[in-house]
Amino acid sequence: MNVKELLSLKDKVIVVTGGSGNYGKCIVEGLAEADATVITTSRDLKRAETTAQRFREQGLLVDAMEVDQDNYESMLMLKHNIIERYGGLDGFVNNAVSRPVKGYRAPIEQFEASMRANATGMFFLLRELSDLIVQSGGGSVVNIASMMGMKGPDLSNYEGTTGMGDLPADYFFHNAGLINLSRYMTKMLTGKNIRFNCISPGGLFNNQPEQFVTNYCKKVPLGRMANTDDIKGLVVLLMSKAGEYINGENVLLDGGLNA
Repeated sequence: MNVKELLSLKDKVIVVTGGSGNYGKCIVEGLAEADATVITTSRDLKRAETTAQRFREQGLLVDAMEVDQDNYESMLMLKHNIIERYGGLDGFVNNAVSRPVKGYRAPIEQFEASMRANATGMFFLLRELSDLIVQSGGGSVVNIASMMGMKGPDLSNYEGTTGMGDLPADYFFHNAGLINLSRYMTKMLTGKNIRFNCISPGGLFNNQPEQFVTNYCKKVPLGRMANTDDIKGLVVLLMSKAGEYINGENVLLDGGLNA
């Protein structure tokens, strides 16, 4: 098969949760550019609609739906709406996160709130949409984690900065769990024609303070932070026939920082 056909996502329906975020928007864009029909979601339907409309104006097939990972009924309604509108699902990019924890000494109630959305709610949605993919004939799930799920914080990145470096524990806990959850799902749904992979990005440039960017980039062999194009092709690969034999993997996307 021609490599362009291998990478094509034509006639595939793929959900991207958190599709209005920094990585979310470029993931939605990349999948739609590969000819998928992409459903971008948010707790705020208006925000999702704004993102979808931006891409529709470029001629891309992007729809918007609401989902709240804190609300089981909302997640079941998303599944229902996908079936009603599209009849099934071929792929899921598990990208949405909630960040209520404000540092190491944050009230424990903030950690509990994070776990409701980022652990309990996330797994419920992952399980429900994975079941839908299986019922639709099979497909692919890509979980978006972080390199911080693989290592502890490098506090030297924050030297010379103000207001940075008080890192929340839930971020490390959640991403480490998501990496191994991908392996768990791979084995639990063996024989169901569904693949699970994880991407663990390094730092994404988002107009951080200049000193932080300098501290970080001098450790990266490529000499820069990630940009919004860096993840697009990898997600398309893992969703497509070109990535059909990649399963149960965690791909570190960090420019060589941890080589």
